[in-house]
Amino acid sequence: MRQIHRMTQRSPEWYAARVGILTASVAGDITSTLKSGKESAARRDLRTRLALERVTGQSVERPFDNADMQRGRELEAEALAAYEGRSGQLMDAVGFVSWDDLPIGCSPDGALVDYDSQILGGVDVKCPRPANHLAYLKNPASLVEDYEAQMAHTLLVTDAPWWDLCSYCPQFPAVAQTLIVRCVPNTAPECFTTDVPVVRVDVAAHELNVRQFLREVDTEEAEIRRLTGQEAA
Repeated sequence: MRQIHRMTQRSPEWYAARVGILTASVAGDITSTLKSGKESAARRDLRTRLALERVTGQSVERPFDNADMQRGRELEAEALAAYEGRSGQLMDAVGFVSWDDLPIGCSPDGALVDYDSQILGGVDVKCPRPANHLAYLKNPASLVEDYEAQMAHTLLVTDAPWWDLCSYCPQFPAVAQTLIVRCVPNTAPECFTTDVPVVRVDVAAHELNVRQFLREVDTEEAEIRRLTGQEAA
């Protein structure tokens, strides 16, 4: 049902594996609306992109870059090492995780994978500006609020019992450089054996939104095939 693809992220193989797949990085767009309640441009464009990728079999994903994202890439390895040192857990490099029977996936920064290829947990690291890191230190739950859809999607794709969000900022004193917040499905038991903040995420509600959005992608794909004279695959 779930497939672990061991490949280098942002490689040609990685982009190919994501063709037509709803990924964690854009999961927040599926519930994005305007103040009027109408569909946002981000949601519309995502639906169209996924449908076009299904029809063409080629990635039309446009790599987006800004100063914050560049900072994140530059510090990612350092941040992951800081997380491992703080948590005591060594992460496996996992390029991409997907489902066989639903076009969803995610690209973890690190994961714990057992001998049966079951994902036991994982981490996504963020390298925010100092002001944002300070805000997360003051209110750890706000870190999850900023990435809640991504976490819900990752938990859904991996079926892991937990997923950590790590905020790393090397400009801070060593004791405050790394913040870890553990995300768990809102159906998880009450007992936790962890010394980091725990935030519940509504994975079931996210799955309903995902399935509704993907039905819309199906409709868009069918319309594109009709307009271009192609039969449905």
